[in-house]
Amino acid sequence: MPEKLHVALVGLGFGSAFAEIYQHHPDVGALTLCDADPERLGSLSGRLGSHRTAATLDEVLADPSVDAVHLNTGIPDHARHSLAVLEAGKHCACTVPMATSLDDIRAVIAARRRSGKNYMMMETQFYARDFLFACELRDRGVFGRLQMLRGAHYQDMENWPAYWAGLPPMWYATHAVAPCLAFAETRARSVHCVGSGWMRDELKAPYGNPFPVETAIFQLERAEPLAMEITRALFHSARGYTESFHVYGEDATLEAAQLEGEESPVLFRLSPLGERPGPRRSSHERLYVPDYAHRLPPEIARFTCAVALDGRGEHPSVIHGGGHGGSHPHLVHEFVRSIVEARPPAIDEVRAADWTAPGVCAHQSALRGGAAVEVPSFDGCEDKSRG
Repeated sequence: MPEKLHVALVGLGFGSAFAEIYQHHPDVGALTLCDADPERLGSLSGRLGSHRTAATLDEVLADPSVDAVHLNTGIPDHARHSLAVLEAGKHCACTVPMATSLDDIRAVIAARRRSGKNYMMMETQFYARDFLFACELRDRGVFGRLQMLRGAHYQDMENWPAYWAGLPPMWYATHAVAPCLAFAETRARSVHCVGSGWMRDELKAPYGNPFPVETAIFQLERAEPLAMEITRALFHSARGYTESFHVYGEDATLEAAQLEGEESPVLFRLSPLGERPGPRRSSHERLYVPDYAHRLPPEIARFTCAVALDGRGEHPSVIHGGGHGGSHPHLVHEFVRSIVEARPPAIDEVRAADWTAPGVCAHQSALRGGAAVEVPSFDGCEDKSRG
């Protein structure tokens, strides 16, 4: 392993939001920028200074000096590109989702294990301020026993790149699924999902998907029964952008802010059982959510703030997500440090599969009229490459 990593950033639409973070990370010594659009490639390279550039992923993979590749390509290419990176003997980070079929999920897992290199799915919600804060409340025992989890992701995808047209909503559900499963520290076991709403014929054709909205109920793998409800909307739904998850506990409930740009979740509590005659009293308060820049090296800590985007925020997903809750530098740091420390990343191939497969199975259920679908487990195979 070289003293400092050479990272290639592939796909500079959303990927541009990570370029300057890699540039300033203390463990990254070289950065290659890769995009098929020469204007976009030249613009970002010119802004950041002198960097190597490439027009294709093949060019990147042919460069023996590149240690790791961060993919920000289109959803239909995620599995294929991840396989290519791993088979080229390079560490791989990939934006969500991991894949859009169970077979492709298994193929990426197998490739990761054959290669011995790291794979990390770059799920923003796992490092968003709201999620980190909710975990602190959980660890302090604020919620008591968990009773239910709920996640939602509403986003209108009209006029985005062509591959989005008619995409099954649950194929891109990790922003809602991941924080719920990570919070409960478990995986989904089974799902019932129903599709809802009307969609234009030209949107139905690309994927054979008739649903603009899908809603699912998952049974989670826990000793005590625990359900997770997920709603995902991509088209024809008059709702402002939101990625949210809600925690319903015996002693307290945390509900995410409802409006884009609002950063104050609400904590509900019930008075102690038996404190007074009659119904228990409820109370609520808006909570201040701190930043978590202190967890990062000082060279990249400022990138948790949306105000520090410095020209990196042109992509709609960054504009809408407000920097995705300050998650971007945390994702970069975890990917880089996992390589430097020769350990699995926090969102390795199994965890990525556990957060992606529920959406794939949910869409299968919706196409079957809500029939139950089992969500496979991916941690049963021995992984000798981690020895």
